[in-house]
Formats: sequence, C-alpha cells, structure tokens
Amino acid sequence: MAAAAAAAAAVLARLAAAFLLLAAQVACEYGMVHVVSETGGPKGKDYCILYNPQWAHLPLDLSKAVPPGGNKTQYDEIGIPVALLSYKDMLDIFETFGRVVRAALYAPKEPMLDYNMVIIFIMAVGTVALGGYWAGSRDVRKRYMKHKRDDGPEKHEDEAVDVTPVMICVFVVMCCSMLVLLYHFYDQLVYVIIGIFCLASSTGLYSCLSPLLQRLPLCRCRVPDNSLPYFHKRPQVCMLLLALLCVAVSVVWGVFRNEDQWAWILQDALGIAFCLYTLKTIRLPTFKACTLLLLVLFIYDVFFVFITPFLTKSGSSIMVEVATGPSDSATHEKLPMVLKVPRLNASPLALCDRPFSLLGFGDILVPGLLVAYCHRFDIQVQSSRVYFVACTIAYGIGLLVTFMALALMQRGQPALLYLVPCTLVTSCALALWRRELGMFWTGSGFAKDLPQSPWAPASADGPQPQVDSDAAPSQQPPGQEAAPSPPPTEQPPESSVPEESGAGAPPQEPESPAGLAPGPAPGPSA
Repeated sequence: MAAAAAAAAAVLARLAAAFLLLAAQVACEYGMVHVVSETGGPKGKDYCILYNPQWAHLPLDLSKAVPPGGNKTQYDEIGIPVALLSYKDMLDIFETFGRVVRAALYAPKEPMLDYNMVIIFIMAVGTVALGGYWAGSRDVRKRYMKHKRDDGPEKHEDEAVDVTPVMICVFVVMCCSMLVLLYHFYDQLVYVIIGIFCLASSTGLYSCLSPLLQRLPLCRCRVPDNSLPYFHKRPQVCMLLLALLCVAVSVVWGVFRNEDQWAWILQDALGIAFCLYTLKTIRLPTFKACTLLLLVLFIYDVFFVFITPFLTKSGSSIMVEVATGPSDSATHEKLPMVLKVPRLNASPLALCDRPFSLLGFGDILVPGLLVAYCHRFDIQVQSSRVYFVACTIAYGIGLLVTFMALALMQRGQPALLYLVPCTLVTSCALALWRRELGMFWTGSGFAKDLPQSPWAPASADGPQPQVDSDAAPSQQPPGQEAAPSPPPTEQPPESSVPEESGAGAPPQEPESPAGLAPGPAPGPSA
C-alpha cells in the first residue's frame, strides 16, 4: 500500500514538473472561434479564444479558416490546433446553437490603433481647452465682480482653492495610498469610488449647466418664504429642477453602469463635467507650483506603471491592473475615473479582456491645471492668450505621442510621461523667449489685492483734482492718461470696472512697469 502511494506521488511530481516546464514555454495570444449550428439554426457567432502561435498557425480571416481536423491516413500531417474557450462562452454556445456545432478558428491581425482614439483625443483636448479657458476667465471676472456693490449671482459662486506645496505632497501621498489599497482590496473599495464619482459628477454637471440655464429667458420664479434648511434663501425653481436632473443622470449611470452598449456615454459626459468643475475650482497660483505638481505626478505615474511590475508577485502593473480591473475580481466592476470609448474595429480585444480604450481623469486634470494657469497669466499681462494656445497645442501633441507609444509597445502607457514634458517645456520656453520667465515662474504678474482705481472718487480731505481743459473726463478711457490724477467726485467707481469678463476685454496699453495692466487686476497669492 505504501509503495503504491509513493509511486503515485512520484508520478504526480513528474506531471507537475512537466506542466511547469510546459507553462514556462507557453505564449498565449487572442484569437476567435466562429461557431455555427450543424442543423442550420441561428446565424453564426464569434467567441474569444486563447491559443499558442508556436503550436498552431491560424489564418487571418474567416474566409480562410478551416475546421479542426487532419488526414487520418497520414499520421505526420495531422494538425489539431489547441485553443482555450471560457466556460461562460461554452454555456452560451450550448444554449444558442445546441450540442452539435461546427467551429472555425482564426486570428485577425491586431490593428496598431483603433478609430476610437480620435474620439478620446477630441474629448480630452476639448476638455482641457474649455476648462482652462473657463477657469482663467472666471477667475479674473470674479476678482472684478467682488468689488462691485451689486448682489449678482457671481458673488455666490464657489471660491477657488489655491494649491500650496504642502497640499501637493498630501495629495500625492493620498493617491499612492489609495492606489495600493485598491490593488489589495479592490472588491471592497470599488463601490466607494463609484459612490464618490456619482456625487462629484452630479455636482460638476450642475456647475457646468447652471450658468447656461441662467442666461436663458426662462421662468424666474423662486421658492416661497420658508424656514427649511438650504431653502431659506429662496432659490429659483428652475435651478432646483436642474439639480434634480443632474442627480437623476448620475443615479441612472450608477444603476446601469455595466451596460456596455450605452452606459459609457453617460460616464464620459459625467466625467467631462467633473473635470471642468475641478479645473474651475482648483487653482495653481504660480508656475513653480505647476512644475512641482506635474513633476511629482510624473514620477508617480511612471513608477506605478513601469516599476511596480518588478515588485508584484504576478508581475503586473499596479496602475494598469487597477484602471482596467483585476482579472480575479469577484465583482467584475470597473473604476469610473476614466474616459472610455468602445473599440470600433473588428479586433479580438473587443471580444476579450479590453473592449474599451481608456484615458484617466488625471491625464486631463494635471496638464489642464497648467493650461488654466497659462490662460490666467495671459489675461493679466495681456499677451493675447499666447501661453494658453501654446500649452493647449503642446497637450495635444503630447497626447498624440502617447497614442504612438501605445501602438508601438502594445501595452498600457503612463500618459503623463509624455504630457508633462510637452506642456512644461513649451510653457517655459515661451516665457523665456518673451523674457517673462521671472514673472511666469513666481506669478508676480498677478497683484495680490485689487488696487484702488485711479478713477475712484477722492476723499473730502484729500487734494482736489486737477481738471484738464483739453479733454473731458468722460471721454478719457482708463489707462490712457499720461499721469494718473484724482478724477472728479461725480465719476462713479463702477465706470472703471468692465462689465465683460477679463477674457473678452480688449487689450489696453499698459502703464505700469513689468507689463502689468493698470486698474483692478489682482491675482492669487503664492
């Protein structure tokens, strides 16, 4: 009895060694199996398979595919390709076509790039350009409007948050911790991320649509007087309906998020709104802060994509594993913090593990903050938006380089590896060429507080204004006089504040040194 057990153990050990030796030599690729019913039932259907190209050479298209088989009279010429089919697909074949089927194996050539990259490129560059433009224009307009005495809706907008170096360090540590936790506890934390995305995206959608709704000549009726929380300020009924609509859109996506046919459209729309809201709210005060944030996240992205495969037991990248969802996940949920577009060509990957192309929100937000800073700097120094346009074009070029690297390497790429150098080098080179690198680096082109307008009324105790007999004060525009002098007391203070945003105001000839524009033009503190 003992001898038989020992012999069985020896046989199992040899089989295990042979299996390990064989597994080390296996190189799997994706292919397709076309299944039709033997009895002429429903139309054929393709399923994903895994095969070893060293053992079987499959044709590139279905027209040249042949069923598995061989010549029974010549043993040496028998060819039976071996492929792996998932158990789920096998059950679907039995349910759809029955037990007797015909199968043909083929492996279409994988295209280098999919057409959905064009859609992702348009969405990403459009979001960065629109978010950067909106953030810069809104920031300047908000600083003008806060000194006006009206009670317009601009006074009730959310305050922007200036990012400090300490906040950058804390943010990066939190990103690293969350990514590692997601890698080890993905099934538990993925629902937390989904809930946060639903809340943040509905807020972002409301923030993007509310300015458009306020410009429409719709019903301006308000909620009646009440003592309810959040309703005592009597908000407009149309704004409440808009808030309910945004929440409903987010809830619909949360319920049907796994519907691959159309749920990705809602996810992209909510994701773009979230990115625009973030670019409007988060503000980098100096190019020094921009450089610190982009370089730190550059190292973070490269480390978790290229270095972590050498540190994990499975040899997989932590970033790619978390972004696409672990293969052994019990929930089969995907993180929503990405723009996703389904593949548009007939690729095996469309049936296998990667039916979508992805671009993370961080690849939009991080360079977008630099684009927003460039636009704000353009407005303050009146440079006709050369920084904004140059940085946006650099972002588009960096994204194209990312797609080229993805096509050549056929593996997930850290987009910030290409986006950060393109945007940082372009912005810095432009500032150096315009001899504004000092102001651009420290943000000294922004005044820390709104200076007293030279057209404000003089005090009763101050010196009396000198009236110029050659030109009437009402015809003298601000910023065009040779030397500022106290204006007449009847000149209203609002006359020096433009009614349009700083982004749309015509450029004026600067009077102050270092290219600073006269009048109220404060900027964020460093």
